Amino acid sequence: MTVLVAIVHAGLAAAWVGGMAYSLFVVQPKVKKYFGADQEGREMLTAVIASGNRWKVVGLITAIAVSGGGLLAIDHERWWIHAVKGLLLVIATAIFWYVSWRHWPQRVFATAAELPKLQARLITLATTMLGLAGTAFALGVVAVHL
Repeated sequence: MTVLVAIVHAGLAAAWVGGMAYSLFVVQPKVKKYFGADQEGREMLTAVIASGNRWKVVGLITAIAVSGGGLLAIDHERWWIHAVKGLLLVIATAIFWYVSWRHWPQRVFATAAELPKLQARLITLATTMLGLAGTAFALGVVAVHL
């Protein structure tokens, strides 16, 4: 049972970390390069790419949390690693909440002059989220070897 829960948990975490990394290091730079100075076109495509993903990510985060709770229930010896991973997930989720329900509405209604600052802020927030989720993932790998 532990192996099955661990595989599900690690797979979900890998999907989230991989999706964030792909967006941050592949999609965003290519969109920026493709549109160049055309901020309006860049924002339109970015909005289309992001549209409808909010609740999918909320579901993914929920599944990661539930499967992580399952691992904690099974593995009491390494509870502290699960607690640290949980804290990192809570912080990453808070950033995701801010991006989804505050940052994106600001971008939708931003003027052309405001967009560069908001785009830079998203890169910072996404990098932070990726770092938190990636660290939690790495701790999960470490936990297996303790």
